[in-house]
Order: sequence, then structure tokens, then C-alpha cells
Amino acid sequence: MSKLTAALMLLGLCCFSQMVSSAEEKPNIVLLFADDAGYADFGFQGSSVMQTPNLDALAANGVKFTQAYVSDPTCGPSRAGLMTGRYQQRFGFEENNVPGFMSENSAHDGSEMGIPLSEKTIADHLKRQGYSTAFYGKWHLGGADRFHPLKRGFDEYYGFRGGARSYFAYDSVKTPPSKLDLMERNFGVLKEHQGYLTDVLASETNAFIEKSVKANKPFFAFVSFNAVHTPMDATEEDLAQFPSLTGDRKTVAAMTLALDRASGKIIDKLKELGVADNTLVVFTNDNGGPTDRNASDNSPLSGSKSNHLEGGIRVPFVASWPSKFAAGSQYDYPVSLLDLLPTFYAAADGQITELSNIDGVNLLPYIAGDNKARPHHTLYWKKDVRAAIRVGDWKLMRFPDRPAQLYYLPNDQQELNDLAASEPERVKAMFKTLFDWESTLERPRWLLKRKFENYDIERMDRYHRK
Repeated sequence: MSKLTAALMLLGLCCFSQMVSSAEEKPNIVLLFADDAGYADFGFQGSSVMQTPNLDALAANGVKFTQAYVSDPTCGPSRAGLMTGRYQQRFGFEENNVPGFMSENSAHDGSEMGIPLSEKTIADHLKRQGYSTAFYGKWHLGGADRFHPLKRGFDEYYGFRGGARSYFAYDSVKTPPSKLDLMERNFGVLKEHQGYLTDVLASETNAFIEKSVKANKPFFAFVSFNAVHTPMDATEEDLAQFPSLTGDRKTVAAMTLALDRASGKIIDKLKELGVADNTLVVFTNDNGGPTDRNASDNSPLSGSKSNHLEGGIRVPFVASWPSKFAAGSQYDYPVSLLDLLPTFYAAADGQITELSNIDGVNLLPYIAGDNKARPHHTLYWKKDVRAAIRVGDWKLMRFPDRPAQLYYLPNDQQELNDLAASEPERVKAMFKTLFDWESTLERPRWLLKRKFENYDIERMDRYHRK
């Protein structure tokens, strides 16, 4: 063998070694996503009632974000924004995709109400980076086959296409209200689970994690719990852990305990397989708790699911990546769930410049302290005429039937002191910024078939002040 040949072989081995090393360094990513949880209903958020030791430990070992926002205070639009990294109003996903809304081709059960196929999802982007991708639990991003998770970038799926269902299996006696509520494995294989659904989703996720680790391939698991959304279902064993509570508050505590247990099982599996240090785990929630429906608690914030008060749009948010993030740290500037897509993509060694037309930002340099500016100077929310805008620490809310309200959040997070009358120029400037943003949006893809109803639309009229 010549010296030149040997040198070329050595160079090739070095390059191959670097490629393998690079692949191994890509973190696994797990998104633990709750549904309708109260802002205050976790130990790491200050609750002395809820039992959430696993999520508390996750927060203690990672970064807690004190001002994390969803892009909408209801399930479907919030998830559409997260999944695309874009304000969902940009592609017409403005109203919640539930029965009672209508579009040109609507089936009125949510089937035709999904993310347009022109949009790229978080799973599409991570697959491009070589990830195995899986989705478990509540989909709620279109029930028609063309919107199916396996057609939106996910390799594996076990869950239900609709927005809510029983935590216990349906049978010949207990039938689902819609086909969208049935449990489905991958594409079209409908078979109900055994046991309590929150626990089942953890087991399914762990099977995927084991398979991915065995294949030596980085993975992305989106664990979309339906907990603690209605119906109020809990096991007798979990209910027994809260003898001092009664009614729905007792049930939501038991459901939250199961949510924490399931999250802990997934986190423990990462440790068992030796991949926890290089796994980015995020826990967050899709919108504020619907305090009168599941007895959730959004203290100290005012408002609840479906309105633009802080209690409707600010959510718990923790991120842990032991090999990268300092344990026990806290981030206080406002962030958005729109940021998850670019943050995950950057963590997966993707180039942010490859992501076009997104509204989220890569949070990694902010968490590391390399960028000390605000990730977002301006944040927006809109549903029909109702809208809100946050510019810096000022928040303006617009209504269809009364003057706008203005709050300075650092010393008024309950939004009790309306400053609109004393700040007319600021109100005018924020209105203009909001109008300018609205001019870039598409028309809503579906609208209400019936006139405004109490819960989902006009909740602004019934503030839940704490």
C-alpha cells in the first residue's frame, strides 16, 4: 500500500468518524404536551394541592419560562401554530376546529378543518434532519385522511383524530360520539386501548423510544396528552390520593397526577436507556385552563381558556437538556410556543436560514445567554374582531363591543388597572401595529354556523378575576 493510499484511507476514516460523531450528537427531542391544564396546577408553578413530582423535577433540572404564551387560547389554533411555527391566522386557521363551525366543504365534525397541506410541520423539518418521528394522543388538526399525522411528517401514530374523548375504552355499551374519537394505530387501524389512556400513551411512547435507540437513530416524540381536558375521567386509585378535595377539583387533581406519572415514565425510560443527557424534553400546555369546565386554576392570572386575558394565553413551560441547559435556571422574557419548531430544528443541527416564513425564533442562544435581547418585541392574538397585542411589556386588548383596554404587565399581571384612557398615543400606536399585522393574514377558513355562544366565543364578558 502506497503512502498516498494510506493517507486517503485515513482521511476517509476520519471523515466517516466525524459524520458518525455528528449524528450521535443530535439530541433526541420529546415534547410532553398537556391539554387545558391550569397555569397554577403544578408544583413547579406553586401549587400545594397538585402532586406533580416528576414535572417538578424536570423543572428543577432545566429551565423554567415565566412568560410563555400560546398563539391562541383554544386547542386547535394553538396546536396549528405550534406545529408550523407560524401564526395560524396566516393560513386561515383562526377559529377552533370543532362542530358548529362551517366552511365550504365542512363536514361539521372537524374532519375538513385541518392545517393546509401547503404548510410544513415540525415533523417534516425534523425528518429532513434524519429523525424518526412519532405522534401519540390527541391530534385535532384535521380528521380527514389527507390531514392524517402519517401524511404530515410523522412515521408512527397512535391516538385519536378529534379534540376530546373518554380516558377509558369505548365498547358496545359505551360508544364514541364520532369516529374521530376512536383510537387509531398508524393509518386506519381502529382498536380501543386497555387501561387508562394517559398511562397508555406513555407506554406507547416508550416503545417508540426503545426502538429508536436500538436503531441508533435520533427521535422526536410528540406526546399530546388529552389530560386534563374534559370529560372528567380519573381512576379510583388516583382519586383516593386527594381525600380532602371534592367534585371536579378532586377529579382534575387525580387526572393531573396521572399526567405527571405518565411524564415520569417517559423521563425514566430515557434515563434507563442512557440517553437522558442528550435529550431535549419540553413540557407545556395548549392554552389556559377552562376554570369552570375542569376546575383548573390559573392563579394569579385573570381569565381562562378562550379569552385573551393572561389566564387564557400564558402557560406553564419548562425545558430540560442536561448536557446543554443549566439546572434550576429561569427565563423571564416572553416566549411563544411558535418558537418550538425553530428551536427543535436548530437543536437538530438544522440551519435556521432554511426555515422560511416562520414567526417563531430559535430560543437556544437566549437560553445560553449569548443573546440577551428579547426573543419577541411584539406578540399577537386574534379571533374574529377580538384581538390582543403585546409590545414590550404593554398589552392592548381589542373588543367588538367596548373600548380597548391597555395594561402594563410587569406590575399588573392580573390586568386590573386599565391604562387606556391615560395612554391614548400608546393605544393609537398599538392599534396601528395590530392593523398592519392583520393586513398580512388570510381570511378564516371556517366561520361560526350559529351566532356567538356562551363558552367558546364571548368569554371576554365573564372575566375570572382572582
